[in-house]
Amino acid sequence: MARVPAALYAERTLASYPFRMVQRKSRDLQTAAESAARAIESAAALVVTAGAGMGVDSGLPDYRGNQGLWRAYPRLQHLGLSFEAMATPAWFERNPRMAWAFYGHRRQLYRETEPHRGHALLLEWGRAMPHGYFVFTSNVDGHFERAGFSADRVAECHGNIHRNQCSVPCHDAVWPDAGEDLDIDPGKLEARGPLPTCPHCGAIARPNVLMFNDWNWIGDVTAAQMARYEAWLEELRIAQARVAIVELGAGTRLPTIRYESQRLATELDGTLVRINLREPEAPGGAVELALPALGALERIDAVLAPGFKRRCRDA
Repeated sequence: MARVPAALYAERTLASYPFRMVQRKSRDLQTAAESAARAIESAAALVVTAGAGMGVDSGLPDYRGNQGLWRAYPRLQHLGLSFEAMATPAWFERNPRMAWAFYGHRRQLYRETEPHRGHALLLEWGRAMPHGYFVFTSNVDGHFERAGFSADRVAECHGNIHRNQCSVPCHDAVWPDAGEDLDIDPGKLEARGPLPTCPHCGAIARPNVLMFNDWNWIGDVTAAQMARYEAWLEELRIAQARVAIVELGAGTRLPTIRYESQRLATELDGTLVRINLREPEAPGGAVELALPALGALERIDAVLAPGFKRRCRDA
């Protein structure tokens, strides 16, 4: 058994040990928040990279692991279906009423939920940047645009649940959903009544989001967004602009967002601020904040320099 140094053993036996650890954690978080604030103040451009954890502070469910999914959809627990097994286009052919109950309920939830204040803080910071901002997100909820972010400054790598496409597909058309709620029985996870259909061929429609094992996703909208995003990044490279990358709620289970954040930090020599309550670990040179998205953004905002705050108000 490994020996514990006497001094460390003595410290661990002190009655004040838990309190001292809380103090240390608080100091570490404060130091990280100040480092993040300095990176944002000195940046000429802001990239916001966001995963599912960004929406938790708005009240959206956390589907991390099967238990989170099954709390929201008990029927899936009864069927033994994981998120990956349910989030596939095959269900629109196999059982379209269950597929639309799953996606229709999520769509209604996203529509009824307001983006939290953290979106507004990020938008303030982005507008104050000489080279502006861009959002790269795997979230399909449309909350960044609802919060006021310009549509031509958002790249949704997994699409948007508020757009529809043909499930076949018979055509490359993508269209906005009608904004009408489906009649959903949450206990049976079944959508009753008429289901959305393709206006071109009459087949069942589906949300224009990238699912697992999805060969029929029409990614034209996302491709156009990505073209604008890459063109903007090239402008930053040419200008040698200093970049701050603020990543929020992006886990390791599906690491698309984390990989993108780290790519940008490397290629643009930018500073990565990784905000993640459970998995804040980041490469050397990054700032780690083990906090929820909103709490971290408010903590950073509280220590931004007055001069930068004036820039935000004047932007």
